[in-house]
Amino acid sequence: MAYLLHNGRPVLASPISSGRYGHLTKTGSFKVIEKERTHYSSMYGKIVDGRGNTIVADADADMSVPRGGKFIPAPMHYFMRFNGADGMHAGYLPGYPASHGCVRMPEQYAIAFFNSVSEGTPVTVFGRTPAGRYLGQSRSPFMRGGNRFADPRFGPRFGPPPFPWWR
Repeated sequence: MAYLLHNGRPVLASPISSGRYGHLTKTGSFKVIEKERTHYSSMYGKIVDGRGNTIVADADADMSVPRGGKFIPAPMHYFMRFNGADGMHAGYLPGYPASHGCVRMPEQYAIAFFNSVSEGTPVTVFGRTPAGRYLGQSRSPFMRGGNRFADPRFGPRFGPPPFPWWR
């Protein structure tokens, strides 16, 4: 979970997906060092062929691209950089750690966080990636009971935080 604090009290909590094994999100105390509304990764994305069909869904920018194809950078909208290339941003939450080190959150929450923080806002990252089941071995909490239509990819998205959420 990501928590937005106001005067030391949590005013908003968002589900997240953090860094997977090999790309763990670094823990510690940081500050927001950059904000960018429409950010794209310079390192990760997908490779598509000349017709736009995805060839490699989880591609690195330095992978070879077939003739006629191209590398498409991953969107990272409402990006709030806090440590090197890592930041918080809108993204898909599969229910387990899946990023390359960033903290993904549902778009509505990313917007609320983005609009509430400024450069210099403190960021504390704590916790650890659970051992054992992850990377597709773990099922999304939305899939419990086998109801695939409860998965956010098929049904209603996370609702926006109530306005004004800080009161």
